Amino acid sequence: MSIPILELNDVRKHYPVGSRLPGQERRYVHAVDGVSFSIARGETLSLVGESGCGKSTVGRTILRLTDVTSGQVVLNGMRIDGLSPRGLRPYRSSVQIVFQDPFSSLNPRMRVRDILAEPIRNFGLAASAADLEAQLVDLITKVGLREEALDRRPHEFSGGQRQRIGIAKALATRPDLIICDEAVSALDVSVKSQIVNLLSDLQRDMGLALLFISHDLAIVEYLTHRVAVMYLGKIMEIGSRKQIFGAPRHPYTKALLSAVPVPDPEARRNRIVLEGDIPSPISPPRGCRFHTRCPLAFARCREEEPTLAVLAEGHSAACHLTEAGI
Repeated sequence: MSIPILELNDVRKHYPVGSRLPGQERRYVHAVDGVSFSIARGETLSLVGESGCGKSTVGRTILRLTDVTSGQVVLNGMRIDGLSPRGLRPYRSSVQIVFQDPFSSLNPRMRVRDILAEPIRNFGLAASAADLEAQLVDLITKVGLREEALDRRPHEFSGGQRQRIGIAKALATRPDLIICDEAVSALDVSVKSQIVNLLSDLQRDMGLALLFISHDLAIVEYLTHRVAVMYLGKIMEIGSRKQIFGAPRHPYTKALLSAVPVPDPEARRNRIVLEGDIPSPISPPRGCRFHTRCPLAFARCREEEPTLAVLAEGHSAACHLTEAGI
């Protein structure tokens, strides 16, 4: 069996809150609190959930833009969570990111040519000036833009075109994994579909693995192979696209799916409306973290935290109801 591109083992990221007086206990924001999953070569895993559930923090810990509090991040069989900046450098080219806002992620003072050439030069991926130029032309045409775009600046492009440049920049280091952090949420509907199709084509042609962080379940269903559903720093359910969208088992997953718009306005739907607000990640509730909003919660949910139990091959959920076969 081949080694996964990426493995996360019980990863936690806790941020200290404010200052602490002598004798006072330090408080923390439990942004990510025990997340584990893996991504195979050529696979798309989508990380979904409400805003503030910790999706983007997971992406930042993988990239080491923020250090993990505990747990393991394994890239191509090598544990990278404890590496120094110097030790991490050889692995940085293997993982790249496409950000939500394509304008703020591109230097407005630089021409596209220089934006794309920068990572190639940094990692010594061009043998000569002619080789560099050939790579730049290949990158810009690969994302659906003309060669002439290399000599323009970011403000001269539309939002969708800028996101294509952001994707080209991510491809410049020949990565194994690209993290797409809400990469299409700032785009118009028609442009979203174009970018999603581009990502799908690039994955097929280049064998890329994608971690697709999104709250748009309609896009996720089209693009993904597997889905991990997060709530308040933890994974509630994980499974294949067919398992999650066709036979969800966790009450939170069912509530999220019930809110997805459908094309037919006459279609009958069983909308699940969650009461209350998401609890504070500074003091998450005891027991199941979802029990304060779950319409099916019972006494055990308030006292005992459920584990991510296997329901079928590749399908797991953290819910006491599934243990009871409900």
